[in-house]
Amino acid sequence: MVAGTVLLDQALKLLIVYLHPATGLFRLVQNTGAGFGILKGYTVLLTIISLVVAMAIILNVRKIPLEWWTQACWGLFLGGVIGNLIDRAVRGSVIDFIDFRIWPAFNVADAAITVAAVGLIIYYWKK
Repeated sequence: MVAGTVLLDQALKLLIVYLHPATGLFRLVQNTGAGFGILKGYTVLLTIISLVVAMAIILNVRKIPLEWWTQACWGLFLGGVIGNLIDRAVRGSVIDFIDFRIWPAFNVADAAITVAAVGLIIYYWKK
């Protein structure tokens, strides 16, 4: 789940960066902040936070319940964090490209993090 999320995220970002499609749903946005544009310009801080979060998940992987739901959600979450971490470390900003025009632009990593967070909230709420 982690590798698939990272590979899909990075592959689509490369396509967007090199093809620059600005039609319909796709528009290249270089985000130096976090979700919804908060902390713009704090790339170094956000890179460190992403690295700490990724390391915390990896170091605690044995504590994740062996149920498919939690494994999938934590895998999506970690894949999303790593996808955006790669952007910050390599490009100095996160590449966002999915733009519905009524919501801030986002990418596959952002979507994976959001879906995973909702899934984990539901799982742990029920527990």
